[in-house]
Amino acid sequence: MNPLQLFLILRAHYKAALYVALGTIVVTTAITLLLPKKYTATTEVLVDVKSPDPVVALMMPTSLATQVDIISSERVSRRVVRTLGLADTPAVRDQWMRATGGKGTAEEWLAQLLLKYLTVSPGRDSNIVTISYTGADPAFAAAVVNGFAQAYIDVTIDLKVEPARQYAQWFGEQGKLLRDNLEKAQSALSEFQQEKGIVSRDEQLDADTAKLSELTSELTKVQAEVSDARSKQQSGSAGDALPEVAANPVISNLRGEIVKQEAKLQETGLNLGVNHPQYLQMQSEVNALKQRLEAETQRVTSGFSASRNVGTEREAALKDAIEEQKKKLLEIRGERDQLAVLERDVDAARNAYDTVSKRYTETDLASQSTQANVSVLTPALPPLEPSFPQPLGKTMVMAVALGFLFGGGAAFLLEMRDRRIRSSNDLAEVLLLPVLGVIVQAKPQSSRFAFWRRRAALVAR
Repeated sequence: MNPLQLFLILRAHYKAALYVALGTIVVTTAITLLLPKKYTATTEVLVDVKSPDPVVALMMPTSLATQVDIISSERVSRRVVRTLGLADTPAVRDQWMRATGGKGTAEEWLAQLLLKYLTVSPGRDSNIVTISYTGADPAFAAAVVNGFAQAYIDVTIDLKVEPARQYAQWFGEQGKLLRDNLEKAQSALSEFQQEKGIVSRDEQLDADTAKLSELTSELTKVQAEVSDARSKQQSGSAGDALPEVAANPVISNLRGEIVKQEAKLQETGLNLGVNHPQYLQMQSEVNALKQRLEAETQRVTSGFSASRNVGTEREAALKDAIEEQKKKLLEIRGERDQLAVLERDVDAARNAYDTVSKRYTETDLASQSTQANVSVLTPALPPLEPSFPQPLGKTMVMAVALGFLFGGGAAFLLEMRDRRIRSSNDLAEVLLLPVLGVIVQAKPQSSRFAFWRRRAALVAR
């Protein structure tokens, strides 16, 4: 269908199209004037979902959808009803009785009624949440929107404070139990130290260990001396070669004297003969010196046996002392192990108590918090113009547009019900034959427009 056909259809049914358009304008205008006006108040709140709590480092839910659900919850709506005192007026109670027959409470009924006209929408690329409420009274709508914003802030604080209070109570109870455990562990440690006489855990152990090392060193030294004395004693006739014998001054003097006397004896024997009385006297003197030397050597070597006996006794005594010291060290180490266990128990109890005390302090501070991660950007003001219906000027423009649209639609429907041939093009489309000529009704017309009439007729073909 071309524009010429549309024009011909509208021209044929212009009255119906005009009536429909005028009716649409009149009805729209009447509706605009007669419908009750509704006002929409709006406020915006900023939700800082990424900011942790400064005390306990906890974060609120990071989803704006969760914040929208909180704002749209019945808990927030009830708080608005209580804050504004809506359920306290007799008129509201009468409406509640008529609407529900006395079921439930007026507060619940009002809370659900407010949520029906509440709109909460999160920002697409921001942390701003828009709260809107539509009502018949602009001042009431603004009050309700601001009430929802403040109630949302209060509920946000409650959602953070209430768990913190529960945690603080639980941590407080646990802190008392852990403090009792710490006191018991410290008491057990003190009693054990007093019973065993332990002042310092490592001081006595170090002293006893050093004493054991000293006894072991002394035993090693005595064993070396005993072994040396035993070997010297077992040397027998070779005792003259011992350093102790060679270093003895008496033996050295006797040996020197014997050498001298033997030299004199040999000289006397050469001069006087071996049977001479002087030779025999000198020989007896040399024999006496040798006997003294042997006696002195025997005396020196006999000291090795005494030293061996004394060293053996000393060795046995040192071994007994070392065994006793080892037993003492084992007892001390056992006591130190028990002491270490008790000290670990005290440290564990202290760490647990300190941790719980710290958490109790944090949660107790959080339970007293009055700050929320929500702030109101733009408080709602009573709207000056209704949100429904639109102002008369805007409504008239829409009514005129709808009137023309509905009028054209009415003309087209009438034409479809009784389709007629209104031009040569319609005839050619119906018969599927070309149009050879058009007979037009002759009318007296001025010759001045003859050219344009002939051209129009040609165009119509």
